[in-house]
Amino acid sequence: MVLVTGGAGFIGSHVVAALRAAGRAIRVLDLSPAWERDGVEVIRGDVRDRDCVRRALAGVTAVCHQAGKVGLEAAPADIGGYVAHNDVGTATLLESMAGCRFAGRLVLASSMVVYGEGRYACAQHGAVRPGPRRADDLRAGRFEPSCPHCGRPLEPRAISEAAPLEPRNVYAATKVHQEHLCFAYARQTGVAVTALRYHNVYGPGMPRDTRYAGVAARFVDALASGRAPRVTEDGRQLRDFVHVRDVAAANVAALTADQPVSGAFNVCSGQPRTVAEIARALHAAFGDPAPTPVVTGEFRLGDVRHVFADPTLAERRLGFRAREDFTAGMAELAA
Repeated sequence: MVLVTGGAGFIGSHVVAALRAAGRAIRVLDLSPAWERDGVEVIRGDVRDRDCVRRALAGVTAVCHQAGKVGLEAAPADIGGYVAHNDVGTATLLESMAGCRFAGRLVLASSMVVYGEGRYACAQHGAVRPGPRRADDLRAGRFEPSCPHCGRPLEPRAISEAAPLEPRNVYAATKVHQEHLCFAYARQTGVAVTALRYHNVYGPGMPRDTRYAGVAARFVDALASGRAPRVTEDGRQLRDFVHVRDVAAANVAALTADQPVSGAFNVCSGQPRTVAEIARALHAAFGDPAPTPVVTGEFRLGDVRHVFADPTLAERRLGFRAREDFTAGMAELAA
């Protein structure tokens, strides 16, 4: 049996559906008060509650840890909530696994935010890592990072799992800590841990009416409400948008491989796109008279400029490759 924490959530529910299609028995631990699926055992509770977690772990051979608080925090007052849900929740899960002598495999929902800024190259200095962006530059419309040595423009490149981790906001810091906790636990216990670093996930069931929603979901919410999508900065930020069914397939690959595959892996489409391109694709999917996207020049200091992924390692080690078509996926999301 596979335990899916957060199995009633956006990504977790798709993982549950994919595991069911693969013929796996599933138990879900989630706070949702009214979530049910035929053939799925549901325990309603908090991953920070040791008693709930111990009950949920009984008899399971694999854990898929999707539960957590997502999105860029709005204020320093949010810090405790992110740490409580992501770090304390993961620590409680690991403690409980140790207490019941769990000997299966653990798949962790991580994120591309652990990288901070993506990978860049300078024509003169080669591979470089720019420092955090400055508010003065952003207010002046200088959105592109520059070489820390000569100040020249940088070329963004696909980032691999070997890149150093450099979280740029509280949510990102908690995702790094989740990985560190899980891999430390793996070294102590021998339990195999696979950390899946999701890039920008989109698809049916996205929460679109909260400040934690992803950019694609916010664009859909605007279009569905008759408002123009507001594209931050100049809209040229590069991201990798990966369909939620592909993300679910990556989880199934990690959970059902003949032998556990330890390590961290990018879960991505391998096709970088600009944020403005996403807005235009969704606008086209909605059709007239949907309002045209507006590029605002607005910014959030905790955002990074470019981050998109190298999919090679996941394909080689997990046998995972994203297969969902982008245009069809945008149309599905709009519908």
